[in-house]
Amino acid sequence: MTSGEQAPADRIAASAEWSDAAEPVANEPVAAGGRIATAGGERVHVVESGPPDAPTLLLSSGLGGAWFDWEPVIELLGDRYRVLAFDRPGLGLSPAARRPASLRRDVGVLADLARTSPEPVTVVAHSMAGFHAEALARLHPDLVRALVLVDPSCEERVNCAGLRISAAMFPVLRATGAGLEATRLSRVIGPLGRRITLRQATGRGEPVPPEVVRSVYGRGAVLGTVIAEDVAYREAAADLLALRARQPLPDVPLEVLTALADAGDAAEWAGCHRRIAGMSPRGHQVDLPDCRHMVQFDRPDAVADAIDRAHGIAS
Repeated sequence: MTSGEQAPADRIAASAEWSDAAEPVANEPVAAGGRIATAGGERVHVVESGPPDAPTLLLSSGLGGAWFDWEPVIELLGDRYRVLAFDRPGLGLSPAARRPASLRRDVGVLADLARTSPEPVTVVAHSMAGFHAEALARLHPDLVRALVLVDPSCEERVNCAGLRISAAMFPVLRATGAGLEATRLSRVIGPLGRRITLRQATGRGEPVPPEVVRSVYGRGAVLGTVIAEDVAYREAAADLLALRARQPLPDVPLEVLTALADAGDAAEWAGCHRRIAGMSPRGHQVDLPDCRHMVQFDRPDAVADAIDRAHGIAS
């Protein structure tokens, strides 16, 4: 991926390629090294870097995140890995989602992206994307080499019986995003919301130029998708808890990084993460006392070290 000083026009360009499902993708923006691919029945923006014959990393951002959240980490990985950083449906530069956000949908996206690798992949997931990564390992253990969970969401008691509204809200929120786009309100609300979020979640600034951030968070579809993912959060957590009772986690390396600087109850948060790491006999949890939630911004070195440990490389 290109450096933060490169001109935005070089970082995001129009795509005139065809997706993996032979659908025309004309004049849709993609990042340098990016493409629009079909995965899990959705069209998603995927940015690839690194040697094609190296072990594959699949990077998944937290709620409302974009592919460029991982740039500080990717810069530290050198040529050791083939990296696939992608945007979930409706986020980043991915086209609007066809189906509501759900654990099932997002595991399907991960699984199809993992199948592009000749060998099992290491899934590196931030925040709520940890739900999807863990579920992928439980449902498709043949696709997963290791898990690196970066300050993952941790829910141990969730009951959504009778409260599932994400599917019903999906068309409303999609229309809301389209309305924000048509009125151009998204160009103000989206970048402002991103700035407010980062002030709370990291001590660092954006890893890309402001023009790139505006081109992503100024999209109405992104705003509608952020709300949709938030609405679907508890449902995904409940579905993962149910899956844990049915499907074992495979014996794979499992690295869990815990940000404590902005944790409401640091002891409780670290304890929950230790229990996640304890799901695998090869689990390992690391406390980061001075780090806030956007670990990949505040401590990209800790993420890179965890990836190396998961691959048996001494840090």
